[in-house]
Amino acid sequence: MITLKSDYEIEGMAKSGAILAGMHVGLRDIIKPGISSWEIEKFACEWIESHGATPEEKNVDGYNYATCVSINDEVAHAAPRRGLMLKAGDIVAVDTVVNWQGFMSDSCWTYAVGEISPKRQQLMDDTKKAMYLGIDQAVVGNRLGDIGYAIQHYTEDLKGYGDVRELIGHGIQPTMHEAPDVPAYGKPGHGLRLKAGMTLTIEPMITTGTWEIASRPQPHEDWEYYVTADGSDCAQYEHTIVVTNDGPKILTSQDPDLDAKYLL
Repeated sequence: MITLKSDYEIEGMAKSGAILAGMHVGLRDIIKPGISSWEIEKFACEWIESHGATPEEKNVDGYNYATCVSINDEVAHAAPRRGLMLKAGDIVAVDTVVNWQGFMSDSCWTYAVGEISPKRQQLMDDTKKAMYLGIDQAVVGNRLGDIGYAIQHYTEDLKGYGDVRELIGHGIQPTMHEAPDVPAYGKPGHGLRLKAGMTLTIEPMITTGTWEIASRPQPHEDWEYYVTADGSDCAQYEHTIVVTNDGPKILTSQDPDLDAKYLL
C-alpha cells in the first residue's frame, strides 16, 4: 500500500535521516587504506545507537548486520567482513537503514579509499549526478518513469555506463521497503503518477561495464550478495526523499550547501 505521509511523519523521517547523514559524514574520516570492512560496521552501529536509533537492516530476512559494504565490483548486499581489508584505490559503497522512534531513513554512499583512479572517480561523480537528476524529476504530477529515464538517459545514453536493472529504489515508511518500486531506468510519462506526501528512495547503481549482475553466496552466511556480471566497477548513491508541492525534498542530506534547494 502506498501512503501519503503527514507533516508529523515527514518530520520524524527527517530526524531519522539526519542521524543517518551524520553517520555517512563520520565515515569520511573512518574509511582509509588498511581498515577492514568490519570497522565500517562497528562505527555505523555505534553512531546509530548512540543517537537513540536502531539499525533497521539488522536481523531482517536473515541478514545479521547494520550495513551493507560493497567493494569495487560488488553491487549490493555484501556483508561487512572482519578479514577483508580496504586497499588504496578501492571504492566502497555503504548502505544502511535507520529507525528512529519508528521513522525510517535509507541512504547509500560510495567512498574513495585513499587515492583512486580517474576512471573510478568519474564513475562516482557521474553516479551521484545521476541520483540528483532522478531526484529533480520527483515532482507532483510526474511519473515514476520520468525519474528512471533521467537516470538511464544520463548514465547509459550519454555516458556509456551500465544501469543495473534488478535492484531498484522503493517507497519507505512505515517499514524500510514499501510500495512503489522506483527503478533507476524507465520511459518518460510512464508509471505511477507522483503525489505530494510520497516518500521514496532514489538509488542508482551504475557500472563501468554491463548492467547485468550475478549473485554470490556470502561465505559462512545464509545470504547472497551481488556483483557485476563482467567484473566491472559499481558505484551507488541513495537518498530518501519526500515529494512535496514545493518540489522534492531530501531527508538524508549530508551537505546543506549542496542540497539547499532540496531541504524542508
